[in-house]
Amino acid sequence: MNLLFDRNTGMQRLGSSNEAHLYALSQQGNESLNYATLMEQATAQSAMQQIASEQNLEVPKVNFYPSRHPDPHKARRKDIRQARKLLSPAKRAWFNPMRWLFGQKYRYDRQASMCVVDGCDCAKLIQHDNLYAKITDEDTGYSLWQLYWQNPVTGEAEAFVAKEKVMNGRKMKGTYCPEHLHLYHLLNKWEAEEDKLREANPRRLRDRVKKGVSMVTVPVATIKKKDPQPAMLEKYEPFFAELDKDSKKFSGINIQYYENPITKENDITTITFDLRIFKAELEMMNQPTPAFQTILNQQMQQNTIEEVQLGGE
Repeated sequence: MNLLFDRNTGMQRLGSSNEAHLYALSQQGNESLNYATLMEQATAQSAMQQIASEQNLEVPKVNFYPSRHPDPHKARRKDIRQARKLLSPAKRAWFNPMRWLFGQKYRYDRQASMCVVDGCDCAKLIQHDNLYAKITDEDTGYSLWQLYWQNPVTGEAEAFVAKEKVMNGRKMKGTYCPEHLHLYHLLNKWEAEEDKLREANPRRLRDRVKKGVSMVTVPVATIKKKDPQPAMLEKYEPFFAELDKDSKKFSGINIQYYENPITKENDITTITFDLRIFKAELEMMNQPTPAFQTILNQQMQQNTIEEVQLGGE
C-alpha cells in the first residue's frame, strides 16, 4: 500500500506532506482549518504510521484531506460531511450472521480500549507512546488527553466513549484512536461555528418564532407579533436553551410543547427528568477493564510527574 497517497481520494496524505504544502492548504478552503491544525493532524497521522510499523498494530487506513473549495463556508460543510463519514463506527457486512442473529451491527463495539473506526488497541498505543497527550488544541493549548480522557470534575483518567452517530446517539463500547479523536475535536469546533451561522440567519429565526419556541435571544418586538411572551420568562431563555440542547443528547430529558388549537401559540411547556433512564444510560456506558484502568491511572501519574518536573525547571 502506498503510504504517500490515499487510495480513496488520490490526494497526498497529510502525514507525508511538507510544511510548504500544509501552509498552502491552510490558505484554501475551510478558514477554521489553519496551519497549526493541519500540522497537528499531519503529526498524528505520521506518528500513528510509525507506531503501526513498530508495534504491528492496525491503524486508520482512511485519510482526512481538507476541502479546497473556494467558498470557505462550503468548504467547511464539505469537511464536516467528510469528518462524519470517517468517524462513523465500522459496520459488519449485511450478510454477516453476527449482525442478524446477535444484533451486533458494529465490528468494534465491544471494548473500551478499542477504536470503533479501525479497531486498533488504544491501550497499547497509550503504553507505547501516548499521542493523546502530545496532540494539542491550537486555541487553548490543552491536549486531547486533558480534554477527553480526564474526568472534568475529579481529574481522574477515564476512557472517552464514542457515539453511534458520531455527535449523538447511543454510547458505544469503544473509543477513538488519537488521529480520529483529533478529527472529532475539529468536527466539534466546525459544528459549533455552523450553529452560530444558523442561529444568526434571519430565516432560521423566523422559523423558530413561528413554532412558538422562545429559546433564542431576539428583540421582544419581533416575538410579540408572533408569540407574546411575558417579560418574566425572558430570564429563563438560557436555561431552556441548555435543556433543548441536552434533550437531543439524552433520552432522560423530555420536553413537551402544547399548542393552543385556536391561536396556534405554545401555551404549555412541560419538562420531565426521568431518573430511571439516566441510570440505564449510565449502566450502558462501557466501563474499562481493570487492566485498562490501570494503564490510564499509570498514565495520569506519569503526566503529573512530567508537569512537576517542568514546573521545577
